[in-house]
Amino acid sequence: MQYPGRKPSLLIALTPLIILIVLLILNVLIWHDQTLNGSNQLALMFTAMIAAIIDMGLGIKWPAIRQEIVNTIGKAMSSILILLLIGTLSGTWLISGVVPALIYYGLDLIHPKIFLFAAVVISSLVSLATGSSWSTIATIGVALLGIGAAMGISKPLIAGAIISGAYFGDKMSPLSDTTNLAPAMAGTDIFTHIRYMVHTTTVSMSLTLIIFFIIGLNYNFGNAPSSVMQVKHAIASTFTINLWLFLVPTILIVLIVKKMPPIPALMIGALLGGIAAVIFQPHIITQITGIKHNYLKASYIGVMQSMYGNVSITTGDPTVDDLFSTTGMRGMLLTVWLILSAMMFGGTMQAGGLLQRITEEIAKFARNTWTLITSTAITCIFVNITASDQYLALVVPGQMYADTFKRMGYKPEVLSRTLEDSGTVTSVLVPWNTGGATQSRVLGVPTVQYLPYSFFNYLSPITTVLFAVFNIDIRRQEPQDVEPTLQEVS
Repeated sequence: MQYPGRKPSLLIALTPLIILIVLLILNVLIWHDQTLNGSNQLALMFTAMIAAIIDMGLGIKWPAIRQEIVNTIGKAMSSILILLLIGTLSGTWLISGVVPALIYYGLDLIHPKIFLFAAVVISSLVSLATGSSWSTIATIGVALLGIGAAMGISKPLIAGAIISGAYFGDKMSPLSDTTNLAPAMAGTDIFTHIRYMVHTTTVSMSLTLIIFFIIGLNYNFGNAPSSVMQVKHAIASTFTINLWLFLVPTILIVLIVKKMPPIPALMIGALLGGIAAVIFQPHIITQITGIKHNYLKASYIGVMQSMYGNVSITTGDPTVDDLFSTTGMRGMLLTVWLILSAMMFGGTMQAGGLLQRITEEIAKFARNTWTLITSTAITCIFVNITASDQYLALVVPGQMYADTFKRMGYKPEVLSRTLEDSGTVTSVLVPWNTGGATQSRVLGVPTVQYLPYSFFNYLSPITTVLFAVFNIDIRRQEPQDVEPTLQEVS
């Protein structure tokens, strides 16, 4: 492999990562669940500076390092814009009554005992239809979180169910960008890739559904029936609830299914929520603005405020009020800061070949089927941790291992499945990754809290490795298609 400067030693390449891990552990010990308020961002920026100094010591000029940082941040700009728009959508969908209506009717349709099971299934279906875990979590996921919380279920547990379902759909949908990217990196077509993923994914999702079903049957709901009626009464007495409100999420889902890009689709969804608020919830507009005699002015201020700032709806029930507050676009700024800091760290790690040096060392363990697939899975997870982006977690290992898979006689879908099973789904488990940072902010549940319950997301890489260990469903090339090794040529 070629390096942009002198080849770093493994210890030098690992130095920024080791310091980052120490700082992150220290931050947790001191700030506990408040680490995303700035301490983790500064840890990432500090270690990025250390990585940049190492890069310059390896002969890389600062302009080249800076350009790599800019390029890496550029790759995350779409995620940042989507995150900001999710903030606006959550605000208008709250004041319009869309989210409260979804909660209101959902409390009647889903029995508490099967709620977690149903949350996985619903999130899976919506994500399959839209091809987007982010859009699913920001819309249906937020509503499901409210429904489950009203039933007395732990929010981290609900978040784990939502994330498991949403990432299953994202992973298996032909509309998903990662589902298209993985086979492109491996050299196969998308439908071969999806059909081949069915085998490992069915095992992971079946286990996930069984686990959530068992948890639901044995969960202590306390006074769930009375709390459900209490929440429904508070919603009905505060919002105007009707079926017309469902037009807003329906239109958004249709737009995404029709392959409208997520940024304009989310903006349309947010604007539709604002229009619905003006039409159906004039009393809510009056409540949040305090303007009673000029509804046109109140509507403009109320909708704008819900898009960019803090909005809390008072229902008269403190336990229900917690469900009906949003921070709009402003509430996403700490997460944007985290993503920018993480991209800065990832850019400096790539600029001098430090990330390449570490992953190259991991690749040396690839000697047979299970070590090759295990090394690929570990590399995907490692890139998710260090580069903080799920797309790089597919691209970097895909480029690294494509020739090795081919030389060792495996069909390209073996690589593409490993990339998706290990790269796409684990991004949401890393607090500073774009996936983890976004979903923790959208759901209001820290990554470390929902991680233990995101069963599908960590069962997926385990399953793909176990398939390799026991040599289950590993497709091999015909002998004439396998490239001879150097030993065979000699």
